Amino acid sequence: MKKTSIFLLIVGLLTAFISSAQDAKKDFYGMWTIAIDGGSVGWLNVNNDKGYLDADLLWQGGSVLPVADVYFEDNNTLVVTRSQERPAVREDENGRKFMVAQTFRFKRKGDKVEGVAISPSRDRMSITETKFKGWRLPPPPPAPDLSKVKYGDPITLFNGKDLTGWRLTNPKQTNGFKVVDGILVTDPAQKPGQRISYGNLRTDKEFYDFNLKIEVNVPKHSNSGVYLRGMYEIQVFDSYGEPLDSHNMGALYSRITPSVNAEKPAGQWQSLDITLCDRHVTVILNGTKIIDNQPAYGPTGGAILADVFKPGPIYLQGDHGTVSFRNIVLTPIIK
Repeated sequence: MKKTSIFLLIVGLLTAFISSAQDAKKDFYGMWTIAIDGGSVGWLNVNNDKGYLDADLLWQGGSVLPVADVYFEDNNTLVVTRSQERPAVREDENGRKFMVAQTFRFKRKGDKVEGVAISPSRDRMSITETKFKGWRLPPPPPAPDLSKVKYGDPITLFNGKDLTGWRLTNPKQTNGFKVVDGILVTDPAQKPGQRISYGNLRTDKEFYDFNLKIEVNVPKHSNSGVYLRGMYEIQVFDSYGEPLDSHNMGALYSRITPSVNAEKPAGQWQSLDITLCDRHVTVILNGTKIIDNQPAYGPTGGAILADVFKPGPIYLQGDHGTVSFRNIVLTPIIK
């Protein structure tokens, strides 16, 4: 074989190898849903923004946030870092501030990932490791035509008498829910000198797609949430008079901002009419449509299920503040 042919063969093999390595890295691009050891949920979206690798991350609670940094360790290992939300900064008696960082190492095998999240201990003398597994999440399908959706029979989820049909998502926590004069009330009151861990309340039954109607009464500065299929939180919050935000009343928490303010002042009963269909969300708050058939790209903070294709419960957040609920009716979508 001539030297020129050998040279061209080597160049071709090197080009193919480099191209294959680049394609392997690109296989990380897109959305990943994550099941975290212990039962909580995460979500990762990796993209190439104008020639720079970037990512957004949801980890357990809180919001979907841009990561601090993201880079490839090798073709099949992605490293993500972020600053922890609570507390983001710790300060000692001398005013010295410490930023609390987390490192996530994702190893990919096809359309699945597994890895470990590393966080420093409070005294920074050791680390905490949390294992996780995940899988590629396809984009939501096109928005469904809701005018053609067929519904089953309505299901009354709250009987107005007791908590029949409901249980805590974590039975080890304290139940702050009670029924008062036909109203379901959560009152996570703390006692002096102790910290009580209050739980969330979920339905025994699980559901696929549906329409959910529920009325809520939120005192001033109070906060709760209604979780659809245990994975998508519709925010319940005293945000009357506040500018539009993805954390306001009726929002899909940290994901979809209402198109218009429709809240009532604190202490008044407010109606939520919510439709979840084909990974799209519609919210009507107090008779005004504030989210119109918008895609839900992944779980929200506090989700208890990572697989968006599985049925899940309705659950009510019970650890944030005093909130009342009534007239909770779910109508399943028939497919």
